[in-house]
Formats: sequence, structure tokens, C-alpha cells
Amino acid sequence: MEKRRLGGTGLEVSVVGMGGLFISRRGQEDRAEARRAVHRAIELGVNYVDTAPSYQDSEEVLGYALADAPGPFILSTKIGGRPQPFNPRDKAALRGSVKESLRLLRRDRVDVLFVHEPDRPGQYDWWSDWDNFHGPVEDLLSELKAEGLIRFTALGGTTAYELARIVATSRYDIVLTALNYSLLWREAEIAILPEAKRQGMGIIIGSPFHQGALARRYDEQVSSGAPWLSPPRREQYRRLYAVIDEIGIPLPELALRFVISNPDISMTLMGARSVAEVEANVNAATKGPLPPDVLARLREIADLVPFRPFEEPFSLPFERPFRGPGPASRG
Repeated sequence: MEKRRLGGTGLEVSVVGMGGLFISRRGQEDRAEARRAVHRAIELGVNYVDTAPSYQDSEEVLGYALADAPGPFILSTKIGGRPQPFNPRDKAALRGSVKESLRLLRRDRVDVLFVHEPDRPGQYDWWSDWDNFHGPVEDLLSELKAEGLIRFTALGGTTAYELARIVATSRYDIVLTALNYSLLWREAEIAILPEAKRQGMGIIIGSPFHQGALARRYDEQVSSGAPWLSPPRREQYRRLYAVIDEIGIPLPELALRFVISNPDISMTLMGARSVAEVEANVNAATKGPLPPDVLARLREIADLVPFRPFEEPFSLPFERPFRGPGPASRG
């Protein structure tokens, strides 16, 4: 699998990494399947694994799965959401959370530690000074680096513009942006990607399938259902499906290869749950970037809705209950 440099870290990462959001244990067989999926990913050349305390028991399951991993890998986790009630300005509690992550992951250190969603004050109120993005977490990250418990610091968020302002502080090595860079959503191109490139940061894309909205086709709902779809977004989907029918590239493959077609992006994360999903995603990635003519046609489709409509659910609820427009639908 192709590897790319992760910004100025010196790390070489596979263009597809293993996202840990869906690696969790609901039973013993799920735990075993998670181990098989992680091992298969590493066997196929995936060398980056990501998780977070808020991903159910993903850290614990990955600690089990990676204990006898078949090859070298780069490991990242996040800080945020633990312990409850969570106080993002309690440095001692934050340190305790990192120690708990290391215990669950069965590691003496992690390669990358993310500040989880530092761009959403309604989620975690990280900064005592929001104008300059200062808070106790900065001091803690410096201490953890000096102690050898982490190697690199990172930002992981979902906003299209506020995250770019934090990137511009030049204090972090890597940025992960999710849900705003994919086949149909391109807001990250406006501020996050250009600023991260200026800063020489590694760029990781989360949710290339937009949490399922681009993982498979929803022809019937696009045609006559899903009343929450705006007319322009519905037309986007119709045209996207028509292109897929013409060029013969399955939607998940097209979505993954689109992201890695951008040479400024170091890696995208797959949320694979099984060996079959791992193999399908890796197979797609090994086919490499999309041809220029296909990218040009996808750009025309993306330009139909250059900005996310205000009333659109943040993660499109195909086959899930509609809980209202915008960020409120995340719950």
C-alpha cells in the first residue's frame, strides 16, 4: 500500500488507516472479530490505528487486538470526554485520562495524542482564552511530550472554519478533519486544508463515507423518500449515482479513492468492522487516485451544493430516525 509522509513528523503512514470508532466489544465474538480485522489490516499494509476514550470500549478492545499485532504500527488516541463529569480545564484529570488510555491500550506511550473536538465549545469547553486558544491542555501536552508518553500532538474536529483558526496557531503537528471532505462535502477545502498545508501539518481525513451516507447507494430514498434531503442535495445524489452507473466504480471505492486523490492528504481512516470490510477498503486504496476526468466530473457534482444547507442533518440519517436539522441531529 502507498505510504505518505505525515506532515513534519517524519512518520510514513499508509494512505488508509484503521479507525477505531466501530471497533468495540458487544460480545466475545465481536472482540475476536475486531482482532481479526485489525490483524488483517496490518497484514495488508495498514500501519496506523486510531481510537478515542469516547469510542465506547474501543481502547480496551484495540489493546487486546494489538497485543500480538503481526507488524509495526502507529497508534493514536484522543483526550476528551473522560472522566465524567468531564472538565476540560482540570489538568490533573486530563493526565489521569491519558494514563487510563495507556493502560487500556497496553502501551507505555502513544505516537499521536489528539485534542478531541477543540473547535466546538458546545461539546468541550477546552479554552480559557477562546480568542487565542489557550488552556491547561496545552501545558499537559508539553509535559507528556517531555516525559516520552506521547510523540506528537494533534487536533481532531468537525467544523469547517473554527478548526482552521486553531490550526493556524502552529502549536500542533497533525490535524484530523471529519465530515467535511468527501465526494459531496468539500467545505474543508476552503480553510482547513490550505491552512494545514501552510503549517506543514499532517492531514488526516475522517469519515470518507460520511458515516454511511456514501458507504452504499440509497436509490429509493433519493428518488422518492428522505424528506429532509434538500432539492439540490437530492439532485447531487442522482447525478452521482448516474456517474457511478456509467464508469462502473462502486460507491465505496469511489469515495475512498476520491480522498486519496488529493496529494496534500496524508491518510484517510476507514471504519471497518470486519475482515471483509478491511479487505474491500484496502483493495480500493491500492487502485490509487482517480483519473483526472473522473475527478473533474465529481467536482461539477460537488459544486451543486458548495455549502451544507442550514437545515441538513450533520450526518444524513438514511435508514435512521430523523432528529432534526443541523448539529442537533448528531445525538
